[in-house]
Amino acid sequence: MEQRQLGQTDMKLTPLSFGASSMGAEFRRVDIAEALKSVHVAIDRGMNFIDTSPYYGRGMSEVLLGQVLPDIPRESYYLGTKLGRYAPAHFDFSAKRVEESIDISLERMRQDHLDIVLCHDLEFVEMSQIVEETIPALRKQVEKGKVRYIGVSGYPMKMFKYVLENADIDVLLTYNHYTLQNDMALELVPICHEKGVGLMNAAPFSARLLTSAPLPEWHKATPEVRAVAKQAADHCTAAGIDIAQLALQYSIANTNFATCVTGSANPNRVSQWVDWAEQPMDENLVAEVLEILKPIHNWIYVEGRPENNDPIPA
Repeated sequence: MEQRQLGQTDMKLTPLSFGASSMGAEFRRVDIAEALKSVHVAIDRGMNFIDTSPYYGRGMSEVLLGQVLPDIPRESYYLGTKLGRYAPAHFDFSAKRVEESIDISLERMRQDHLDIVLCHDLEFVEMSQIVEETIPALRKQVEKGKVRYIGVSGYPMKMFKYVLENADIDVLLTYNHYTLQNDMALELVPICHEKGVGLMNAAPFSARLLTSAPLPEWHKATPEVRAVAKQAADHCTAAGIDIAQLALQYSIANTNFATCVTGSANPNRVSQWVDWAEQPMDENLVAEVLEILKPIHNWIYVEGRPENNDPIPA
Protein backbone atom coordinates (compact mmCIF):
# COMPACT_ATOMS: atom_id res chain seq x y z
CA MET A 1 0.00 0.00 0.00
CA GLU A 2 1.01 3.62 -0.54
CA GLN A 3 1.96 5.73 2.46
CA ARG A 4 0.74 9.22 3.36
CA GLN A 5 2.40 11.84 5.54
CA LEU A 6 0.72 12.35 8.92
CA GLY A 7 0.85 16.10 9.47
CA GLN A 8 4.23 17.30 10.70
CA THR A 9 5.11 14.02 12.41
CA ASP A 10 7.77 11.69 11.05
CA MET A 11 5.10 9.07 10.42
CA LYS A 12 3.83 7.92 7.04
CA LEU A 13 0.69 5.82 7.30
CA THR A 14 -0.92 3.38 4.92
CA PRO A 15 -4.41 4.45 3.72
CA LEU A 16 -5.91 1.53 5.65
CA SER A 17 -5.12 0.97 9.33
CA PHE A 18 -6.07 -1.76 11.79
CA GLY A 19 -8.56 -0.77 14.47
CA ALA A 20 -8.48 -3.05 17.50
CA SER A 21 -11.88 -2.15 18.98
CA SER A 22 -13.30 -5.45 17.72
CA MET A 23 -10.64 -7.30 19.71
CA GLY A 24 -12.44 -5.93 22.76
CA ALA A 25 -15.65 -7.66 21.66
CA GLU A 26 -17.35 -4.32 21.11
CA PHE A 27 -19.55 -5.72 18.32
CA ARG A 28 -19.79 -9.46 19.10
CA ARG A 29 -18.17 -12.25 21.07
CA VAL A 30 -14.81 -13.03 19.50
CA ASP A 31 -12.66 -16.09 19.03
CA ILE A 32 -9.35 -15.28 20.74
CA ALA A 33 -7.19 -17.19 18.24
CA GLU A 34 -8.90 -15.48 15.32
CA ALA A 35 -8.56 -12.08 16.96
CA LEU A 36 -4.81 -12.56 17.42
CA LYS A 37 -4.46 -13.79 13.84
CA SER A 38 -6.24 -10.67 12.60
CA VAL A 39 -3.35 -8.55 13.83
CA HIS A 40 -0.82 -10.67 11.95
CA VAL A 41 -2.92 -10.55 8.79
CA ALA A 42 -3.23 -6.77 9.00
CA ILE A 43 0.55 -6.34 9.26
CA ASP A 44 1.31 -9.03 6.68
CA ARG A 45 -1.09 -7.40 4.19
CA GLY A 46 0.68 -4.06 4.58
CA MET A 47 -1.17 -2.02 7.22
CA ASN A 48 1.32 -0.10 9.38
CA PHE A 49 -0.80 1.54 12.11
CA ILE A 50 -2.70 -0.14 14.95
CA ASP A 51 -5.28 1.89 16.88
CA THR A 52 -6.71 0.80 20.23
CA SER A 53 -7.94 2.12 23.59
CA PRO A 54 -8.25 0.92 27.19
CA TYR A 55 -11.99 1.46 26.68
CA TYR A 56 -12.26 -1.31 24.09
CA GLY A 57 -13.34 -4.36 26.03
CA ARG A 58 -12.41 -2.42 29.22
CA GLY A 59 -8.78 -3.41 28.68
CA MET A 60 -9.35 -6.59 26.69
CA SER A 61 -8.15 -5.11 23.38
CA GLU A 62 -4.84 -3.92 24.82
CA VAL A 63 -4.30 -7.19 26.72
CA LEU A 64 -4.83 -9.25 23.56
CA LEU A 65 -2.51 -6.98 21.60
CA GLY A 66 0.06 -7.66 24.30
CA GLN A 67 -0.15 -11.34 23.41
CA VAL A 68 0.75 -10.77 19.77
CA LEU A 69 2.70 -7.52 19.35
CA PRO A 70 5.95 -8.72 21.01
CA ASP A 71 6.24 -11.31 18.22
CA ILE A 72 6.01 -8.67 15.47
CA PRO A 73 9.05 -6.50 14.64
CA ARG A 74 8.39 -3.09 16.22
CA GLU A 75 9.72 -1.24 13.18
CA SER A 76 6.97 -2.78 11.03
CA TYR A 77 4.11 -0.87 12.70
CA TYR A 78 3.10 2.27 14.56
CA LEU A 79 0.97 1.90 17.68
CA GLY A 80 -1.61 4.29 19.07
CA THR A 81 -3.91 4.11 22.05
CA LYS A 82 -6.15 6.49 23.94
CA LEU A 83 -6.98 7.61 27.46
CA GLY A 84 -9.71 9.35 29.42
CA ARG A 85 -12.59 6.97 28.77
CA TYR A 86 -12.55 3.65 30.60
CA ALA A 87 -16.20 2.52 30.68
CA PRO A 88 -19.47 3.84 29.19
CA ALA A 89 -19.89 6.39 31.97
CA HIS A 90 -16.37 6.47 33.45
CA PHE A 91 -14.20 9.38 32.34
CA ASP A 92 -11.02 10.66 33.92
CA PHE A 93 -8.88 13.18 32.04
CA SER A 94 -6.94 14.32 35.11
CA ALA A 95 -3.18 14.82 34.88
CA LYS A 96 -2.64 12.05 37.44
CA ARG A 97 -4.64 9.57 35.41
CA VAL A 98 -2.80 10.51 32.19
CA GLU A 99 0.48 9.06 33.43
CA GLU A 100 -1.19 6.07 35.07
CA SER A 101 -3.17 5.26 31.94
CA ILE A 102 -0.11 5.41 29.68
CA ASP A 103 1.90 3.19 32.02
CA ILE A 104 -0.91 0.63 32.18
CA SER A 105 -1.33 0.61 28.40
CA LEU A 106 2.40 0.09 27.91
CA GLU A 107 2.36 -2.80 30.37
CA ARG A 108 -0.70 -4.43 28.82
CA MET A 109 0.71 -4.26 25.31
CA ARG A 110 4.28 -5.05 26.41
CA GLN A 111 5.74 -1.95 24.79
CA ASP A 112 8.34 0.64 25.81
CA HIS A 113 6.71 3.53 23.95
CA LEU A 114 3.55 4.57 22.11
CA ASP A 115 3.64 6.40 18.80
CA ILE A 116 0.31 8.18 19.39
CA VAL A 117 -1.89 8.77 22.43
CA LEU A 118 -5.30 10.40 21.97
CA CYS A 119 -7.79 11.86 24.42
CA HIS A 120 -10.76 9.55 23.90
CA ASP A 121 -14.32 10.86 23.39
CA LEU A 122 -13.60 14.17 25.05
CA GLU A 123 -17.04 15.51 24.14
CA PHE A 124 -18.28 13.86 27.35
CA VAL A 125 -16.39 16.27 29.61
CA GLU A 126 -15.73 19.97 30.10
CA MET A 127 -13.56 20.99 27.16
CA SER A 128 -11.45 23.45 29.13
CA GLN A 129 -10.03 20.58 31.21
CA ILE A 130 -8.67 18.92 28.07
CA VAL A 131 -6.90 22.11 27.00
CA GLU A 132 -5.68 23.24 30.41
CA GLU A 133 -4.85 19.95 32.14
CA THR A 134 -4.92 16.84 29.95
CA ILE A 135 -2.92 17.98 26.93
CA PRO A 136 -0.15 19.61 29.04
CA ALA A 137 0.08 16.36 31.04
CA LEU A 138 0.40 14.42 27.79
CA ARG A 139 3.23 16.70 26.67
CA LYS A 140 5.14 15.72 29.81
CA GLN A 141 4.83 12.07 28.77
CA VAL A 142 6.31 13.00 25.40
CA GLU A 143 9.24 14.62 27.22
CA LYS A 144 9.71 11.38 29.19
CA GLY A 145 9.90 9.36 25.97
CA LYS A 146 6.83 7.24 26.67
CA VAL A 147 4.80 8.87 23.88
CA ARG A 148 5.85 10.37 20.56
CA TYR A 149 2.76 12.30 19.40
CA ILE A 150 -0.49 13.38 21.05
CA GLY A 151 -3.96 14.38 19.95
CA VAL A 152 -7.69 13.94 20.37
CA SER A 153 -10.47 11.71 19.10
CA GLY A 154 -14.24 11.89 19.26
CA TYR A 155 -17.46 12.54 17.39
CA PRO A 156 -18.55 16.21 17.07
CA MET A 157 -16.76 18.66 14.80
CA LYS A 158 -17.39 21.48 17.29
CA MET A 159 -15.12 20.09 19.97
CA PHE A 160 -12.33 19.41 17.45
CA LYS A 161 -12.44 23.05 16.35
CA TYR A 162 -12.26 24.18 19.98
CA VAL A 163 -9.17 22.08 20.67
CA LEU A 164 -7.47 23.10 17.43
CA GLU A 165 -8.01 26.75 18.33
CA ASN A 166 -6.90 26.51 21.95
CA ALA A 167 -4.27 23.76 22.21
CA ASP A 168 -1.16 22.39 20.57
CA ILE A 169 -1.74 18.87 19.26
CA ASP A 170 0.00 16.71 16.66
CA VAL A 171 -2.82 14.51 15.36
CA LEU A 172 -6.59 14.18 15.28
CA LEU A 173 -8.82 11.13 14.75
CA THR A 174 -12.40 11.63 13.57
CA TYR A 175 -14.93 8.84 13.05
CA ASN A 176 -18.24 8.48 11.19
CA HIS A 177 -17.63 11.88 9.59
CA TYR A 178 -16.02 10.96 6.30
CA THR A 179 -18.19 8.26 4.82
CA LEU A 180 -20.66 7.84 1.97
CA GLN A 181 -23.30 9.24 4.33
CA ASN A 182 -21.42 12.01 6.15
CA ASP A 183 -18.57 14.25 4.95
CA MET A 184 -18.53 16.84 7.75
CA ALA A 185 -14.87 16.06 8.51
CA LEU A 186 -13.96 18.01 5.39
CA GLU A 187 -14.49 21.10 7.58
CA LEU A 188 -11.36 20.10 9.49
CA VAL A 189 -9.09 19.73 6.46
CA PRO A 190 -8.08 23.40 5.98
CA ILE A 191 -7.68 23.95 9.74
CA CYS A 192 -5.46 20.90 10.15
CA HIS A 193 -3.41 21.82 7.09
CA GLU A 194 -2.85 25.33 8.41
CA LYS A 195 -1.74 24.07 11.82
CA GLY A 196 0.23 21.07 10.56
CA VAL A 197 -1.99 18.63 12.44
CA GLY A 198 -2.18 15.09 11.08
CA LEU A 199 -5.76 14.12 10.18
CA MET A 200 -6.95 10.53 10.49
CA ASN A 201 -10.35 9.08 9.65
CA ALA A 202 -12.07 6.05 11.17
CA ALA A 203 -15.22 3.98 10.78
CA PRO A 204 -15.87 3.96 7.01
CA PHE A 205 -18.88 1.70 7.62
CA SER A 206 -20.40 4.02 10.24
CA ALA A 207 -20.74 1.19 12.76
CA ARG A 208 -22.28 -1.16 10.16
CA LEU A 209 -24.79 1.41 8.85
CA LEU A 210 -23.08 1.22 5.46
CA THR A 211 -23.03 -2.57 5.33
CA SER A 212 -25.57 -5.33 4.94
CA ALA A 213 -24.94 -6.57 8.47
CA PRO A 214 -27.39 -5.97 11.34
CA LEU A 215 -26.66 -2.86 13.39
CA PRO A 216 -25.36 -3.22 16.95
CA GLU A 217 -27.94 -2.61 19.67
CA TRP A 218 -26.37 0.70 20.67
CA HIS A 219 -26.55 2.24 17.18
CA LYS A 220 -28.43 5.55 17.22
CA ALA A 221 -29.69 5.48 13.63
CA THR A 222 -33.34 6.50 13.33
CA PRO A 223 -35.86 4.39 11.38
CA GLU A 224 -35.55 6.79 8.43
CA VAL A 225 -31.75 6.58 8.45
CA ARG A 226 -31.88 2.78 8.58
CA ALA A 227 -34.40 2.63 5.74
CA VAL A 228 -32.42 4.92 3.43
CA ALA A 229 -29.16 3.13 4.20
CA LYS A 230 -30.82 -0.20 3.40
CA GLN A 231 -32.04 1.23 0.10
CA ALA A 232 -28.46 2.17 -0.75
CA ALA A 233 -27.20 -1.27 0.28
CA ASP A 234 -29.85 -3.00 -1.83
CA HIS A 235 -28.91 -0.84 -4.82
CA CYS A 236 -25.29 -1.94 -4.49
CA THR A 237 -26.32 -5.58 -4.17
CA ALA A 238 -28.32 -5.28 -7.37
CA ALA A 239 -25.21 -3.85 -9.04
CA GLY A 240 -23.19 -6.84 -7.85
CA ILE A 241 -21.11 -4.99 -5.25
CA ASP A 242 -21.24 -5.07 -1.45
CA ILE A 243 -21.93 -1.53 -0.19
CA ALA A 244 -19.23 -2.13 2.41
CA GLN A 245 -16.68 -2.38 -0.39
CA LEU A 246 -17.81 0.91 -1.86
CA ALA A 247 -17.85 2.56 1.59
CA LEU A 248 -14.30 1.51 2.34
CA GLN A 249 -12.98 2.56 -1.05
CA TYR A 250 -14.69 5.94 -0.78
CA SER A 251 -13.29 6.69 2.67
CA ILE A 252 -9.68 5.83 1.81
CA ALA A 253 -9.72 7.66 -1.54
CA ASN A 254 -9.42 11.13 -0.01
CA THR A 255 -5.70 11.83 0.52
CA ASN A 256 -6.44 14.68 2.95
CA PHE A 257 -6.79 11.89 5.53
CA ALA A 258 -3.51 10.12 6.21
CA THR A 259 -5.32 6.89 6.96
CA CYS A 260 -8.70 5.30 7.59
CA VAL A 261 -8.97 3.07 10.65
CA THR A 262 -11.28 0.08 10.60
CA GLY A 263 -11.09 -3.18 12.47
CA SER A 264 -12.29 -6.72 12.78
CA ALA A 265 -11.44 -9.76 14.87
CA ASN A 266 -12.05 -11.86 11.74
CA PRO A 267 -8.75 -12.32 9.82
CA ASN A 268 -10.56 -13.15 6.59
CA ARG A 269 -12.48 -9.89 6.81
CA VAL A 270 -9.27 -7.92 7.38
CA SER A 271 -7.70 -9.51 4.31
CA GLN A 272 -10.83 -8.82 2.28
CA TRP A 273 -10.61 -5.13 3.13
CA VAL A 274 -7.09 -4.98 1.72
CA ASP A 275 -8.34 -6.68 -1.44
CA TRP A 276 -11.07 -4.06 -1.74
CA ALA A 277 -8.58 -1.25 -1.17
CA GLU A 278 -6.50 -2.50 -4.08
CA GLN A 279 -9.44 -2.58 -6.51
CA PRO A 280 -10.65 0.44 -8.53
CA MET A 281 -13.70 2.24 -7.15
CA ASP A 282 -16.84 2.32 -9.30
CA GLU A 283 -17.30 6.10 -9.64
CA ASN A 284 -20.71 5.79 -11.31
CA LEU A 285 -22.03 3.58 -8.52
CA VAL A 286 -20.64 6.02 -5.93
CA ALA A 287 -22.61 8.83 -7.57
CA GLU A 288 -25.78 6.74 -7.56
CA VAL A 289 -25.35 5.79 -3.89
CA LEU A 290 -24.65 9.37 -2.85
CA GLU A 291 -27.88 10.37 -4.58
CA ILE A 292 -29.84 7.69 -2.70
CA LEU A 293 -28.30 8.80 0.60
CA LYS A 294 -29.07 12.49 0.05
CA PRO A 295 -32.10 12.49 2.42
CA ILE A 296 -29.78 11.50 5.29
CA HIS A 297 -26.63 13.31 4.12
CA ASN A 298 -24.72 14.52 7.20
CA TRP A 299 -27.32 13.11 9.57
CA ILE A 300 -25.74 13.20 13.04
CA TYR A 301 -26.70 12.50 16.61
CA VAL A 302 -25.76 13.93 20.01
CA GLU A 303 -22.81 12.27 21.69
CA GLY A 304 -21.64 13.41 25.10
CA ARG A 305 -22.52 16.84 26.47
CA PRO A 306 -25.01 18.75 24.29
CA GLU A 307 -22.93 21.92 24.48
CA ASN A 308 -19.98 20.12 22.87
CA ASN A 309 -22.03 18.98 19.89
CA ASP A 310 -22.78 20.30 16.44
CA PRO A 311 -26.26 21.68 15.71
CA ILE A 312 -28.72 18.95 14.75
CA PRO A 313 -30.33 19.79 11.37
CA ALA A 314 -34.07 20.46 11.57
